Amino acid sequence: MSSASLGPFDLTRVLRAVDKLHHRLLRATRTLDEAGIPYAVAGGNAVANWVSRVDEAAVRFTADIDVLLRRDDLEAAIPAMEQAGFRYRNAAGVHMFLDGPDGKFRDAVHVLFADEKVRPEYAAPAPRIEESEPGQEYSVLSLDALVRMLLTSFKTMDCVHLRDMLDVGLIDAGWLSRLPPQLASRLQQLLDDPEG
Repeated sequence: MSSASLGPFDLTRVLRAVDKLHHRLLRATRTLDEAGIPYAVAGGNAVANWVSRVDEAAVRFTADIDVLLRRDDLEAAIPAMEQAGFRYRNAAGVHMFLDGPDGKFRDAVHVLFADEKVRPEYAAPAPRIEESEPGQEYSVLSLDALVRMLLTSFKTMDCVHLRDMLDVGLIDAGWLSRLPPQLASRLQQLLDDPEG
């Protein structure tokens, strides 16, 4: 047993966590919309939006929020987000907005810069802001851009998200010919080992 302090099993706690995520996502994107700052929701929340269009039961939630911004827009985003209760932080080159004074890294709004490599070793840059689609409440990366971004990063959680997308039929072997060779090879790994 770990030394973590455990609360009781309680579905209310789970629902509260999802509700907090939803409100944080809406607050962040509405703030950017009202400030006239172009953005696109990326990462796990973009995956959840795409997967939900096929099968709501297959949706997986992630507490952090990834938002694609143009680097030139960060300066305008900081005061707008701080006015909405977020706190800007740059830790070791990771730009984020913590949710208030007690906000944690794991539930922050993380900023990724459009058309720039997220990490120097990545083979491709993040998508452009224009590679997004307007949703009912906020803009989300297009499916093509999201798949490329997840395959470029290809961390454990990215593979989980890609497997979810494979599972509901959003992507399949037909995508191999649409991708650069390195990314196609990574997708092929997932196709060959769907259970991970």
